[in-house]
Amino acid sequence: MDKIDLFVETGKKHTFAGAIDWPGWCRSGPDEAGALAGLLAAAPRYAAALATSGIDFPLPPGLDAFQVVERLPGDANTDFGVAAKVLSSDARPVDEAELARYQAMLQAFWQAFDAAAAAALGKTLRTGPRGGGRVLEKIISHVNEADLAYLAPLGCKYRPPEAASPAEQVAQLRAQALSALAASARGEYPAFGPRGGARWTARYYVRRVAWHLLDHAWEIEDRSLAF
Repeated sequence: MDKIDLFVETGKKHTFAGAIDWPGWCRSGPDEAGALAGLLAAAPRYAAALATSGIDFPLPPGLDAFQVVERLPGDANTDFGVAAKVLSSDARPVDEAELARYQAMLQAFWQAFDAAAAAALGKTLRTGPRGGGRVLEKIISHVNEADLAYLAPLGCKYRPPEAASPAEQVAQLRAQALSALAASARGEYPAFGPRGGARWTARYYVRRVAWHLLDHAWEIEDRSLAF
């Protein structure tokens, strides 16, 4: 099989490894070797999350299927636990075929997150050694709030309808996200905001949203405990 291009983002406490052409497939470790091992181990889970998209994902046979094409120094975000650095490849344009692929991936990852949350209803979530970790309702709210917040740096101004039910608000937010992604990919948003800051590109947006969705979906799965 062809080599899978990766980026590696290295901070003082955490290192992330992610697949450039497979947004959301990104794992962290204490160092590069640990992050690469975690990425390989997560491949079956990533394939399962993609299942409803209709996109074929070839499982890598081993670490030799990877090639690191970009290494970036991390920052405070990296050490906090967020893969947030911009890649050189994020500036590449997105054509209509790739836009459709990205939209299908995001829809699949929302479904994967929803499925993980639904499976955890009526259960408690394992806490860390110091009792840390959000409860399920807080994780769900956090993910929805992040999906909304991520629209602004893309260039989209959106306010959820107050009269809608929570489920309707989530559905409308996700529809708006897909529309905003298309607008970004087609160059309908200026590259810079009114204060001069660079806006997120379509590729960076998809990577950030996909990673966040799957990271929390897998967190819910890993922390679920029956009463």
